[in-house]
Amino acid sequence: MKLLMIDGHKLKNFIISGANRLNKNREKVDALNVFPVPDGDTGTNMSLTVLSAAKEVSKVNSPNIHDVAKALSSGSLRGARGNSGVILSQLFRGFSKALEGKDIANAKDIANAFTKGMETAYKAVMKPKEGTILTISKAISEKSLEMANKTDDIMEMMKEVISYANVVLDKTVNMLPELKQAGVVDAGGKGLLSILEGGLFDDDKYIELDLNVSEEKESLPKNIEQVDIKYGYCTEFFINIDKNNEQIEKDLKSFLESIGDSIVLASDDDFIKIHVHTDNPGKVLERALLVGSLDNIKIENMRTQHTNLIDFNVKEEEPKEEKEFGFVSVSIGEGINELFKEFGVDELIEGGQTMNPSIEDILCAVDKVNAKNVFILPNNKNIILAAKQAKEAYDNKNICVIETISITQGFSALTSFLSTASLEENIENMNEAIKNVATGQVTFAVRETKLDNFDIKENDILCMLEGKINNVSKNIEEGTKELIDKMIELKEDASVITIYFGEGVKEDDALKLEEYISEKYDYLDIEIIYGGQPLYYYVISVE
Repeated sequence: MKLLMIDGHKLKNFIISGANRLNKNREKVDALNVFPVPDGDTGTNMSLTVLSAAKEVSKVNSPNIHDVAKALSSGSLRGARGNSGVILSQLFRGFSKALEGKDIANAKDIANAFTKGMETAYKAVMKPKEGTILTISKAISEKSLEMANKTDDIMEMMKEVISYANVVLDKTVNMLPELKQAGVVDAGGKGLLSILEGGLFDDDKYIELDLNVSEEKESLPKNIEQVDIKYGYCTEFFINIDKNNEQIEKDLKSFLESIGDSIVLASDDDFIKIHVHTDNPGKVLERALLVGSLDNIKIENMRTQHTNLIDFNVKEEEPKEEKEFGFVSVSIGEGINELFKEFGVDELIEGGQTMNPSIEDILCAVDKVNAKNVFILPNNKNIILAAKQAKEAYDNKNICVIETISITQGFSALTSFLSTASLEENIENMNEAIKNVATGQVTFAVRETKLDNFDIKENDILCMLEGKINNVSKNIEEGTKELIDKMIELKEDASVITIYFGEGVKEDDALKLEEYISEKYDYLDIEIIYGGQPLYYYVISVE
C-alpha cells in the first residue's frame, strides 16, 4: 500500500520507534568505535539524544507535522551529548526547519527536509570529514532527492534510501584510515541508520526508558551554610514560541529582573528556557504565557529545601558580589574533582570519557556560576561541540570555551589564568598553555582489533600518547614506563611530570613509577596524585 503523505502522528510514531531501535542496539554501535577502549560511547550518546527528542515528541498530539518536527528539534538539542549527539541534533534541527508551516509532507518535502538537515549538520562541524555520520546524511539526502523525482510513494522512497545508505555505510570502512585498520564501519552512521530503520520497519510506539536526561542530579553538599534566601521559589520552564526575536527576549529579561534574581534566559529558534528565583512564580508563568505555550515547568521551594538540611536558626548573609571570571569544568574521579576545586573551578560536570554531558547539563552548570565571564573546560574532544552549542544557546553571561581535550590540558589552562589579566589576555594565555602539555593515558582493550599497525588482543594494556596508541603491553607497569620514556623523549624541555592514578590502582604501584622516573630522569619534578578516574589506570602529563 502506497504512503503518499505523512502527518504529525506518523512522524511521531516514526521517531519513537527509531529511538527504541537505537536504544536496543546502542551497545553494538558503541562497539564500532575505532579505539577498542572501554569508553566507546557513540551509540550511547546518540541514543540518549534521540530518546530526549522522542520524549518531547511523545507529548505532542497535533496532526500537524511541523509541531512534531519542532519537538524533535528542541528535544534533541536539550539532550544532545557528545559530538555524535550534537550532530544528530543539528540533522533534526535542519529537518524541522524545512517542514516549517506544513501540516503534512509528501515525498519531495521529506527529501528536502533530509537535505536541509544534512546542510545544517555540515555547517555545525568545523572541519567535516567524509566517512562519518555526515557522509551517511549526505547519502540519505542524495538518494531521497533522486527517488522523490521518480515516485510519490514515501515507503518506496525510504526503502531505497535506507538500502543505498547502508551500501555507503559499508564503504566508510575504506574512507578513513583508522576505520580501515580497525575493520569497522562508522559508528555514527550506523546509529543514524538504526533510527531510520527502526522508524520504518519497527512498531515500537513507546518510550522504553524513562530517562530525564535534561535534569541535573546533584549530590548533597558536605557542609551546608545557613543563609538567608532572598527569593523563595526556583522557577524553571520552557516557552514554546513560533516567532522568537530579540525584542521578546529583551522584554522578558526586563520583567524577570523586576521580580527576581539568578536569571537565565537561553533560547533556540522555537523555544526559550527560563530560570529565575522569585517570590511570585505565578506572575512569571502568566507573563510567559503572553509569549507562548509552557512546558517542563518546575517550581521548587528553596526555603523548605534549605531548612530540611540545616537547623532552623538562620543567620543573615550578604549576597555575594558577581565575580569577573568563573569556571565550569568537566571532570571525573574523586581526586581529580578535588583538584579542580582547589584550582578555583566553580562548577564541575560529572562526565568525560565514560559519559559525555548534554548541552543542558552544561547550561545548568553555567547557570550556577556567579560571574560575568564563564570559562568552560570540556577536557574531552567529544564534548567541545556540545560546549560550543551551549554557548550559542546562552546570552545571559559571556561564555568562553577553551578547547581542552584532556584533564591535563584543563589543569594547564587553569594554572595560566590570572584574575588581574583581561578576558582577552586570559583566553590567549590559556590557549597557549594547553599547547605545551603532553598527555598520556593507560587503559585496556575491550576487544580484539588491529589499529595503527598494532595487533591488539582483548584486555591488552593500551598506552596512548595524545589520543593515539604509543605502545601495547601485557603489563601495566612496563607499558606505562615505555609510554613515559616516549613522552619525555618528545618533550626535551620538560621540567614536570604528573601522574594521576585511577580508582583501580594501588598507591604503591604509582610510587614505583615515581622511583623509576627519579632514577632515570633526576632533573624532573614528579607529582603523584590520586585521580580516582574509572577505566584509565593512569593519566600522565609532561610539561
